Amino acid sequence: MRGADTFTESLFTLRKLEDFVPAVHPLRAIRTMTNAALAKMNGLFANMYEADIKGGRPSVAPEKLLRAMLLQVLYSVRSERQLMEQVQYNLLFRWFIGLSMDDSVWVPTVFTKNRERLIKHDAVIEFFNEVLAIAQEKNLLCGDHFSVDGTLIQAWAGHKSFVRRDDDDQANGDGGNFKGKKRSNETHESKTDPDARLYRKGGTASELRYMGHTLSDNRHGLVASAVVTIADGYAEREAAKVMMNDARQALDDPQREMTVGADKGYDAQEFVAACLEIKITPHVAQNKSGRQSAVPEAIAQSAGYAVSQQKRKLIEQGFGWAKTVGGMRQVMVRGLKKVDQMFVLTMAAYNLIRMRTLGQIRPQMA
Repeated sequence: MRGADTFTESLFTLRKLEDFVPAVHPLRAIRTMTNAALAKMNGLFANMYEADIKGGRPSVAPEKLLRAMLLQVLYSVRSERQLMEQVQYNLLFRWFIGLSMDDSVWVPTVFTKNRERLIKHDAVIEFFNEVLAIAQEKNLLCGDHFSVDGTLIQAWAGHKSFVRRDDDDQANGDGGNFKGKKRSNETHESKTDPDARLYRKGGTASELRYMGHTLSDNRHGLVASAVVTIADGYAEREAAKVMMNDARQALDDPQREMTVGADKGYDAQEFVAACLEIKITPHVAQNKSGRQSAVPEAIAQSAGYAVSQQKRKLIEQGFGWAKTVGGMRQVMVRGLKKVDQMFVLTMAAYNLIRMRTLGQIRPQMA
């Protein structure tokens, strides 16, 4: 018998949001780890806001704000406005953020304003560190064998915004017609995003870009450090030095052997010397194209060198995920600090996904 096309809505429901989320849904494990990291950030959150005794209207809870930002990365949501629209009717999103069915959704501009507070107090960086601490507790990091690499991030600015620095008004500059005219970062800047730089790498065209850098742990490819810098020819090696020095400082034993794998772009005398100075063996791919490699043959012929060259490819998985899923191919924020925070948040999300996957594989192997 054919069923009738009727719709009768119940006045009340006895089901909870928890009941609508499948027990095996991948977000369950991610939410558990996220809440564990956020619980350790209570002191930072308390310092970000005025004391309750002073009164005032309560802001968006920072824990809910960070969980919402994670959803935006995990589900490739382009903007805060689209995210708020999803939260309005998506029960899974409401459950992950911590909103009940009856809670009102934030206005997009309010959400954006509260996000600025997190960026100002480096809450995203602290969240990344707490997620990394959870990975350490789960014994997912080796802590002494790393890989380093950089990737280009397209800025949220077009060529027409790239005008001469001495022009007070864009109309007095190139006016978007730059054919046959020489443009340089020394004489021009973007009026839309002054921190972006015109840069090209390999066979790519010159675009307004930033440069993202990561230091990944060789055990499972988890990102141990992430940062965004101005795009230039020295940024990759300089950022790598800083991240490797931080990794060395994190070890309790200053004499413990450490290695770092990298591609041919890092084969420079000053980089190799900087690694050896802080007792890190540079397993850098040798560049012998019309030149002599800075990497000693004794290092290049070692067994660990071959392993590092194989493991360093794991770092590309993080970049690939960040650009295809995390929205980092072209950022939707402007300014170096905002781009850096979004990149770090994206890498924290990538680590959470990797940790969830590894948590499923390990019990099966046991």
